[in-house]
Amino acid sequence: MSYPALATRTAVVTGAASGMGAATARLLAANGARVALLARRTDRIEAFAAEITAAGGRALAVTADITDQSSVDEAAAAVHDAYGPADLVVNNAGVMLPNPVADGRIDEWTRMVDTNLTGALRTIRAFTADLTSAAADGRTADLVNVSSIGAHVVFPDYAVYGATKAALTQLSAALRAELGPRDVRVSAIEPGLTDTELGGHIDNPALQEQLGGMFAAIPALAAEDVADLIAYTVSRPRHVNLRHQVVLPTRQA
Repeated sequence: MSYPALATRTAVVTGAASGMGAATARLLAANGARVALLARRTDRIEAFAAEITAAGGRALAVTADITDQSSVDEAAAAVHDAYGPADLVVNNAGVMLPNPVADGRIDEWTRMVDTNLTGALRTIRAFTADLTSAAADGRTADLVNVSSIGAHVVFPDYAVYGATKAALTQLSAALRAELGPRDVRVSAIEPGLTDTELGGHIDNPALQEQLGGMFAAIPALAAEDVADLIAYTVSRPRHVNLRHQVVLPTRQA
């Protein structure tokens, strides 16, 4: 699908170096949006920005670590210098590190909370003024938080990951109460089984095998499927908020 309403937008996408973030950034740019690519892997996002530009789009590579508020603030300043205020923010960056809670992996817990939840909050802190200003000017303003089906479906050994995503979904609901009256739309997107790099972070062989079995049994979503849903969501008329969407492969219950 094409989304002509995106042609006037200035978008920020975190976790834009791969997976759903890269697919979303590519689709937004293909529909005319100016897109700031935020991620830690400078080489990846610089090459990606060059690819988008070569295809006729507009993209800015901005190295950012969402676990560091000063890094996020510097990224916001770089976006403002290049493009001005953002009116579309996609909080996509995340990490999935499943293990039994009994293993006591505080390092993994801390990383997931700091990336999946606090990292999203850091990004929200940096760009909320942009979104409220855009809305006050009569323009469309969107905050999209990429959560997970794990926010409300229990998967053994994914307790902490699921808790971070449940918190992100609840945060989205609460922010709708705060920002909705100011005409800023807040949407939570919860993908099911999706073919991205996320599973490659798992260091537990049994859980790696389990996830591989799911991919063998269920034709997974592609990152582009989720990107298309995000683009559709943010291209609706500004008075319409698709607030909470779950997207699954057809064979996933």
